[in-house]
Amino acid sequence: MNKSKGRIWPYAIGGSIVMVFGFCVATIMVTGSVPVEKSDAYMMAYQEADAQANALIEARIAFDKKYKIEYVTDGISADSCDIKYKVTDLNSSAVNNALINIVLTRPDVHMYDQNLNNPIVQDGIYTFTNVKLPEKGRWDIMAKVSVADVTRYFNIKADTRIKEAVEY
Repeated sequence: MNKSKGRIWPYAIGGSIVMVFGFCVATIMVTGSVPVEKSDAYMMAYQEADAQANALIEARIAFDKKYKIEYVTDGISADSCDIKYKVTDLNSSAVNNALINIVLTRPDVHMYDQNLNNPIVQDGIYTFTNVKLPEKGRWDIMAKVSVADVTRYFNIKADTRIKEAVEY
C-alpha cells in the first residue's frame, strides 16, 4: 500500500501562498500602468474635481441664479452635425457674451476627444458647425460655460443612433 504520509500538504500550502502573492503583485502592476482619465463631469482629473467639489457646486448655484443654459441641438450624427446651446438670463433675454468651451468624448475612452471653441453666436444661440464624429454611438458633450464672473459645467449624453440627449 502506497501512502503519501501527509507530505503533499506543506507543498500545497506553500504553493497557494506564492500564488496569492503573485496575484497581488500582478494587480498592483496592472493598475499602476493604467492612465488616469479626466472626470466625465468637470473636464479635469477626478482627483482635482473631488478636491474642488464644494467650489464647483457653489459656482453652479451662482450661475443658475443669473443665467439659464439649454442644449438645443436637434441630434448628432457621425457624418456632420451642428451642436447648439442657448444661453439666456432669468428674464429670457439672450446672452451673447458667454464663453463656451466644449469637449466631445466617448465614455471612458479619451482618444477621440475633440475640443470645440469659437462658436457662431446669434440671439443667444451658440453654434459649433460642421462637427464630425469618428465613431457612431454614444458621446458625452461636456461644456464649460462662463459669463462674466460665473462659470458652470453643463454635460450632455448624446447618441448618434437616437435624437434624444440627457443632461448628467
